[in-house]
Amino acid sequence: MSDNNDRLWGARFKSGPAEAMANLSRSPSAYFRLTPYDVAGSKAHANGLHRVGLLNAEEAGKIIAALQGIDEDFAANRIEPVAADEDVHTFIERLLTERLGALGGKLRAGRSRNDQSANDMRLFLRDQARVLVIALLDLQRALVAQAEQHTHTIAPGFTHLQQAQPIVFAHHLMAHAQAMHRDIQRVQDFDRRFNLSPLGAAAMAGSAIIKDLHSSAAEMGYAGPCENSIDAVASRDHVAEFLFIVSMLGVNVSRLAEEFCLWTSRQFNWVSLDDGYATGSSIMPQKKNPDIAELARGKSGRLIGTLTGILSVLKAQPLSYNRDLSEDKHAVIDSLDTIHLVLPAFAGMVNTMTVRKEELLRQAPMGFTLATEVADWLSVRGTPFKEAHEITGKLVQACEEAGIGLEEATPAFLANVDARLTEDVRHALTLEAALAIRSGWNGTAPAQVTAQIERFKAQLSAQRQWALDYTGPRG
Repeated sequence: MSDNNDRLWGARFKSGPAEAMANLSRSPSAYFRLTPYDVAGSKAHANGLHRVGLLNAEEAGKIIAALQGIDEDFAANRIEPVAADEDVHTFIERLLTERLGALGGKLRAGRSRNDQSANDMRLFLRDQARVLVIALLDLQRALVAQAEQHTHTIAPGFTHLQQAQPIVFAHHLMAHAQAMHRDIQRVQDFDRRFNLSPLGAAAMAGSAIIKDLHSSAAEMGYAGPCENSIDAVASRDHVAEFLFIVSMLGVNVSRLAEEFCLWTSRQFNWVSLDDGYATGSSIMPQKKNPDIAELARGKSGRLIGTLTGILSVLKAQPLSYNRDLSEDKHAVIDSLDTIHLVLPAFAGMVNTMTVRKEELLRQAPMGFTLATEVADWLSVRGTPFKEAHEITGKLVQACEEAGIGLEEATPAFLANVDARLTEDVRHALTLEAALAIRSGWNGTAPAQVTAQIERFKAQLSAQRQWALDYTGPRG
């Protein structure tokens, strides 16, 4: 058999492709990690061919057994692609024909590389969605473990990077955890939306041979087949959506990374990093740098760039399939490799950090963070909030001029600013009172933060179970 006919598409060509063409067309080695998913789709297709009589029971059994052997050999690194294997589909067909002879070539009936490629990516993403969730849950558990230690650790809360109001540090940590919780919810939403099989769409018009698409979809763990064969092979919005999820996760991690850069600075001095999760300087012996945070912050830009790149690829493609779509694998694999470098390092950094409680407490009232307590106190006692706000502003000005904090204002000092500022307001001017009064469902009162953590832990358990319960093919 000629080299030209070894290719899945070479029958109508008199000669093989030019070397430059072959180099551009050949899949990078990383793309062959889709092998287990192509095997899964091939098994389902073999069963479909058996149902319509193109394969008898013995032939179908031999093909499925050979596919299983390829899957096992690939997982054990006993086989690998050769230069002539243009892509994962060519790789598997070569191995099948080597092991089964002409029988291996029967599997190609009724399908196309177009629906194979679309199916491989969907199966890969559904599997990787679970892998991503498990990795993210490790970071979430690290945040929760730290938060549980700091439900009574008083800290300054910020807006505009200016000290605003006192909070408990656990509340701040849980804000980051809640954002990443939505990243997991987005993964689950993604999986529900794209739990449909493109196999059977063939090149673009549907298969003339395989009609029972529901059976093959169920065999691969899908809820059903895609509704439209053109859409099945031509759409990659599931890739773009997955990349958005990973990018959004990267952004959320980057925001926490920025906090670590601040918290570990001498100016903040809130957090000390474990030596195993920090680096030093090649010239300044005293330095202890938050490199994990900085690297994670930088990687978020890469993730955003990859998302932008795939959207640019998709934006002007006519229906149905175009070879441009092969960029989906590069985008997905690079983003997954990137985020899986970041998450375990970041989880380790969070899990081993030490929080300087005394420093947080010292800084908590600085910058007149109790000023809102005065305005609220006046408002509750009948002063229109506009006036209460103005009175409190005047009190802050007076304290600044006197060089004292709000909690140091004497009854006479308060009365001199406004007669409505009676001595009773001083009971509101403690950090503990400011925390305790914010006892609504999402407030920073220690009891509410503790309750939030308990609810959150139950959600983490449910998300972990969702990932473990997946019954589709895994790589």
